[in-house]
Amino acid sequence: MNASTLNPAGLPQAATAARSAQPVAKTAISRKAVAAAVAGNALEFYDFVIYAYFAVYIGRTFFPVSGEFGSLLVAVATFGVGFFTRPLGGVLIGAFADRAGRKPAMILTVALITVGTLGLAATPSYASIGIAAPVIVVFCRLLQGLALGGEVGPATALLLEAAPPGRRGFYSSWQIASQGLAVAVGGTFGVALSLVLTQEQLSSWGWRVPFLFSLVLIPIALYIRRSLPETHEGSGERTGAQIVGSVFSKHRRVLVLGVLLTAATAVASQVGNYMVTYAVQVLKLPPALAQGSVLMGGVMTFAFALVGGLLCDRYGRKVTNQLPRIVLMLSIVPLFMWLSGAPGATTLLVVSAILAALTAMFGAAGLVTVPELLPIAVRSTGLSLVYAIGTSVFGGTTQFVVTWLIAVTRNPMAPAYYVVAMCAISVVAMWMLPESRDVDVTK
Repeated sequence: MNASTLNPAGLPQAATAARSAQPVAKTAISRKAVAAAVAGNALEFYDFVIYAYFAVYIGRTFFPVSGEFGSLLVAVATFGVGFFTRPLGGVLIGAFADRAGRKPAMILTVALITVGTLGLAATPSYASIGIAAPVIVVFCRLLQGLALGGEVGPATALLLEAAPPGRRGFYSSWQIASQGLAVAVGGTFGVALSLVLTQEQLSSWGWRVPFLFSLVLIPIALYIRRSLPETHEGSGERTGAQIVGSVFSKHRRVLVLGVLLTAATAVASQVGNYMVTYAVQVLKLPPALAQGSVLMGGVMTFAFALVGGLLCDRYGRKVTNQLPRIVLMLSIVPLFMWLSGAPGATTLLVVSAILAALTAMFGAAGLVTVPELLPIAVRSTGLSLVYAIGTSVFGGTTQFVVTWLIAVTRNPMAPAYYVVAMCAISVVAMWMLPESRDVDVTK
């Protein structure tokens, strides 16, 4: 696909000229700027996913529902609530980034995530303040989801637009790699706390420690994001509604196929995050070992996202998107059969590692493909919508769906079958999208 087919059709000549004249970084983004973008992104994802790692204890604190799976189901449902404000964040903050620039949008998302995290860390238990506790927790999850829904579009667009020629895949892959970093840090906290605290201490107050830790780092993230370069200065003449309308009217195909592409990444990632709960609740493994699976997943995500970015630049987007999805689709059921048949440290860590590595590779490839197929004037909004809708509709329901399926069927293979289905759909979606490695992203 050439660059002309990517430009929005039917725009007035003046608007097209204005868009072409908008400043774009002319030199490669500095390592310091990459670190600034990655650090803020990692912190935001850390705040969001740490909830999943301690869902068992959060459920007992805020949702005193009876039954073996009762409070856990409500807790993971509340985890999913945070995904449903992501599309709203994608619309509002993504459009803001296309109108005002990437940098102010990225500063705004860190500020929003701060409020949500503070609320989660400080809210008293249900036993202390009654129904107000779960209400506050749900509100904080909604606010965190709003922030993350608007984070991915501007951050990825900045990395993509400022990358040197032939390196867009690698630079954009730091978006997924930073998520792996967040998972790894969260896993480290989980292992450490599980080793030094008793179950009673974890349930009473220990799960709050990782949230409090992130609050110390947030001012640093705000400070370093102020040093980011600006890669796009949008025209103030366009409203957010016009930008969003342009995405839906002129780029509907990329939007729909991008969501389906993102679905497999969202489901596989959340199954990986769910491994802690799965190991404790279903496999009856020690909490410290279960948290070790998160650490393994984070490390593999960090490393293999970068591998996926490098492969994207060398071999193209399509093959790097499709091959790891096919491998995961064929291997995930045998891996879960092995894990459920012989639960232990080796099986849990190996399965977590393979799942995370393959997911990171095609996740990084998908995250660079979609924005390359969108013009700069709507890139942040379009990618934000794709990512937010895909992760909210599919990722946001994953933990609840697999928990419910396991509770109803008593079949520990439910997560694997769900991953297979979503991988198959995403392979078809990628087949319908063009190769985007050589497109001009400055237009």
